Amino acid sequence: MNRGTKRFTYVWAIIIVLVAAVTFIDLPYYVTTPGEARVLDEVINVEGGSQDGGEFMLTTVRVGEANLVQYIWAQFNEYHELIAEDLIKREGESDDEYHQRQLDVMANSQTSATIVAYEAAKKEIKITKNGVLVTGIIEGMPADGKLELGDLIVEVEGKRIEETEQLLDELGSYEESDTVNMTIKRGDQEKQIELGFSKFPEAYGTEDDKVGVGITGPVTATSIETDPSININTDEIGGPSAGLMFTLEIYNQLTKEDWTKGYDIAGTGTINESGEVGPIGGIKQKIVAADGSGAEIFFAPVAHSNYDDAMEAAEDIDTDMKIVPVETFQDAIDYLKQLDVK
Repeated sequence: MNRGTKRFTYVWAIIIVLVAAVTFIDLPYYVTTPGEARVLDEVINVEGGSQDGGEFMLTTVRVGEANLVQYIWAQFNEYHELIAEDLIKREGESDDEYHQRQLDVMANSQTSATIVAYEAAKKEIKITKNGVLVTGIIEGMPADGKLELGDLIVEVEGKRIEETEQLLDELGSYEESDTVNMTIKRGDQEKQIELGFSKFPEAYGTEDDKVGVGITGPVTATSIETDPSININTDEIGGPSAGLMFTLEIYNQLTKEDWTKGYDIAGTGTINESGEVGPIGGIKQKIVAADGSGAEIFFAPVAHSNYDDAMEAAEDIDTDMKIVPVETFQDAIDYLKQLDVK
């Protein structure tokens, strides 16, 4: 091999290494980008549900680990947002655990939406609180190695636990030297677990004297029975942010009136069983996604400046979409009541 050939080979080798580094080396960041607006009557089916002339749509944000190219590109694109890994995933949480947590939260969101919609439509629904689902465990704290994601906590010191608030109240009175006995359900088995208490890591921003067993984001495991029956199939979509739009679609199918009024209506926001709409992340990207899907109206939560951010994005992309602020499910219904049929 002559000198020129060697130099050429070395140059290509360096280029290959640089391309690999730029493309495949992950950084401690996630990048989020506008997703899609998905038609909800393709996802939700209420037995005997009424038809509509328009559409209710959920909006999504795409999330992925950032490489160097994506990191650089995000510096120049307002709708490609970088988020530090520790703000996406909990300490010690694997990708599979994160994904499962998002699916669990989505399932809880669907349940809350169904409760709000059926009660508003005065349809039959039976609600049962079954205990508290473990969705996060803090590495190094007492629950680590004893509890598992998906465990259902049903008793504390022999006292029946039905919902999250009960569990937090029960555990809030203990000190670092104490232990507590829990009854959990893991799959088909019931187990007795003894846990101690320790202080939370600094990363969790709790008070210096605050102690716990080391579970985070506990969720009330609620089961429901409805008449008419309902089926929701969201595939692999995770997170709680479609709660409001789920509620509107379910309510629309349960009632005779077409609440879409013939419009394509997108939106976002969590929902709780009281019908309160909570804030979400990535609202600017969801405005872009909804606009790109042809939505004419967008419901945006008021809380945590979500509505202000949505308006800023709407003005920036010069959309004709009407941005509507909401604090509750009833706010959305009140807006639709006064809307003229298209």
